[in-house]
Amino acid sequence: MNKDLTTGSANRALILFTLPMFISVIFQQLYNMADSVIAGRYAGEDALAAVGASYPITMIFMAVAVGSQVGCSVVISRFFGAKDYVRTRCCISTTLIAGLVLSAVLTLAGVLCSAPLMRLVNTPDNIFAAGKLYLQVYTAGFLFLFMYNVTTGIFSSLGDSKTPLYFLIASSLGNVALDVVFVIVFHWGVAGVAWATFIAQGIACVLSVLVLRRRIRQLETAENPQRFSWAALREIARVAIPSILQQGFVSVGNLFIQYLVNGFGSSVIAGYSAAIKLNTFAITSCTTLGSGISSFTAQNLGAGKPDRIRSGFRTGALFSVLVSVAFSLLFCFLGSPLLRLFMNQDSTVLAMDTGLLFLRIVAPFYCVVAVKISCDSVLRGGECMQYFMITTFLDLALRVILAFIFSPLWQQTGIWLAWPISWTLSTVLSLVFYRMRPWEKRMHG
Repeated sequence: MNKDLTTGSANRALILFTLPMFISVIFQQLYNMADSVIAGRYAGEDALAAVGASYPITMIFMAVAVGSQVGCSVVISRFFGAKDYVRTRCCISTTLIAGLVLSAVLTLAGVLCSAPLMRLVNTPDNIFAAGKLYLQVYTAGFLFLFMYNVTTGIFSSLGDSKTPLYFLIASSLGNVALDVVFVIVFHWGVAGVAWATFIAQGIACVLSVLVLRRRIRQLETAENPQRFSWAALREIARVAIPSILQQGFVSVGNLFIQYLVNGFGSSVIAGYSAAIKLNTFAITSCTTLGSGISSFTAQNLGAGKPDRIRSGFRTGALFSVLVSVAFSLLFCFLGSPLLRLFMNQDSTVLAMDTGLLFLRIVAPFYCVVAVKISCDSVLRGGECMQYFMITTFLDLALRVILAFIFSPLWQQTGIWLAWPISWTLSTVLSLVFYRMRPWEKRMHG
């Protein structure tokens, strides 16, 4: 099931490769949303707020996992596209060993630092204990989450986007089933939501690693590759660290935003928590399609085929924009019933109004961020990390600075306005960098 993305129709190859990834992210986000839906409807508004208050902290841990996934995927894709299977296998085993060590350290740190982190984001006292408990269980399972994301990146670098889809479907259905049992049947509240995610991710991680071991053996080599290489780790880190920082910048920015939101009380937190889940669904869909563009770019960079990179960008960007427009229409016209999924009859009017206002301000600009993500994905796949980092940092800095400037003037409305302004300005810069085509200079250099 390993697939070469450097031959045949570029447009067809990219679509067939990214479509399973898109379906995967739909299932992933649906089961992420199920946590909040079940918590909000069956454990109450405070439970929804508790999960939401810890959300930006969990995103910091997710940033490390996703950044590492992208880093290994880009480098392995380049060697796989160049048919250098010795270095491909060496990079895979190096990634798995280094990832296991890193995730174990972060898992321990997360469990021990849950309380200080919840205090850091100004969590209200009435939801602090539940939020801390959710964060502790979530970070206890970070090792599984990290290794699952890394194996997904490796599968993608080998041109296989279907195997991660199968695992994700099974994991998603299992997570929702456990949510129902733990929260609705056993009445475990926020703890039930956290343990459901822990168990589902653990099973998916173990199975994906076992299947990957079998897949690696299909890459026949004339010599035995090294199991661990510091040179390979440096190569991966050169792409992974900027990707982790990029994801981390966004997550840290969300921490600042959450700090501002938490100052308005648990009802506003609950409304924001519901709306940000829907927003994350849309943005993550575009980001996942962008990961497909990065892998496609990296394989064709390794094969020395720049024309296919440009063709792939056009197709990928169009696909991403169409997806973003669909989400914009959905959230603008059906925002109320979608938000109501997260809330029970006791939820306040303020919580609903907060979520609706956020979606109406932010959702019309999804097509803008889709273009930015597509441009950034080519830059990342082409290993032009300095340009990639500049556009990301601009987006983050503008969003946080504007949120702090606008919130005293227009309360929470000012916070929401920071999103579209930062997206628009950073997208212009991303387009400028894409038009420079710096990966072609790297190819010829």
